[in-house]
Formats: sequence, structure tokens, C-alpha cells
Amino acid sequence: MIITWYGEGCFKIQSGDFAVLTDPIDAKSGLSAPRFKANVVLKTINPFPPILEKEENEILGAGEYNFGEANIWGIPLPNESTEKYLKTAYILELEGMKLAFLGHISESPEPTAMERLTEEADIIFIPGGGKPFIEQKIAAKLIKQIEPKIVIPSFFKIPGLKRQSEDLKTFSEEINHGKSEPQEKLTVKRKDLTEIKSTQIVILKV
Repeated sequence: MIITWYGEGCFKIQSGDFAVLTDPIDAKSGLSAPRFKANVVLKTINPFPPILEKEENEILGAGEYNFGEANIWGIPLPNESTEKYLKTAYILELEGMKLAFLGHISESPEPTAMERLTEEADIIFIPGGGKPFIEQKIAAKLIKQIEPKIVIPSFFKIPGLKRQSEDLKTFSEEINHGKSEPQEKLTVKRKDLTEIKSTQIVILKV
């Protein structure tokens, strides 16, 4: 499996010829959208009422889904949803690994969602740049509670991003993560996870 980041919450999860895209880049962000055809698109925030006309490969909310090699569970976040939009977290099972996308969360998930994440998540994608998303200190505390094998931060300050955001300094300090060079991509296999004894933070660059 190869994981690539395009900024904000936009990731490409590649398994052979099968590709998953999460939270496609908004043109207003100032960042460049990726150019590839995804088999599945996960969106962690969506307008409410939901859009009735959507692409067949788009997943826009809670439920169980199967797309060939991938099993996907959409976990509702009712405390964060409003009359205007719905927020959803996802667990993606691919290559025998479970990846959890917390998307646009701004607070700790509800107990039922936390239970799922703690029991199942091998790799977690979580905002690392603070407000308007989850505060960095709370994000670090959440990671320590869940104890995933790998954490990949998203939604933090990078060149070209128009909105205000913090860098990862506070996030890294709170989680006791020393300096490390950002990687172009992460290549990971199930057997790699079995060898990890404590949570690793992997920082990707655009």
C-alpha cells in the first residue's frame, strides 16, 4: 500500500491498481488537486440534506460499503454535525490493514466511535494544525487513547494554503515526537505493522 498526501485532508491510498481518494482538494484552498481516477472517493463532510445526485464511487456518510478489495465503514459524528452539514469518520479495510480517517473533526469522537477506533484502527489520519479543527493538544491526547500503529497528520500549514493554520510544532511536542524529515509517500504492508511496538508519527509532504 502506498499513501500520498496532497494537502488538507486529501490522501491517495493506492493498492495495486485500486485507488482511494479522501476529501478532494477544494479549489479555494490554494492547493492543486490530484489528477488520477479513483475507484472510491470518501468525503468526511457533506451538505445536509445530502446530495441525491452523486457519483457511483462516492461515499458521503454513515453505513457499510464494499468496493472490490475495500471494505468501508462510515461512522456518524452527530455531535459535530449541524442542520447544514454532516460529518463522518471512516474506517477503510484494505490489504488486511484498517485505516481510520477522522477528516474534519473538531473535538474527540463520541464514545461509540472511540470504541471502534480503539479496537480497530491500525493507521489514523487526524488534523494536526489546530483550529478550526481539533486542537493539537486534544488530538495528541486522542492518539494516546487510541494507540494506533501509525498516525498521519493532516490539515496543517503548508506553502500555498490560503486559510490560516498552524504548523505541526505543538502537535509534535504534545505527542513527544522528535524532529523527522517529511516523506514524499508512505509505503506500508501488514507485516510492517506487526513490528511496530509504539505509535509512530509519519509526516508526509505535498
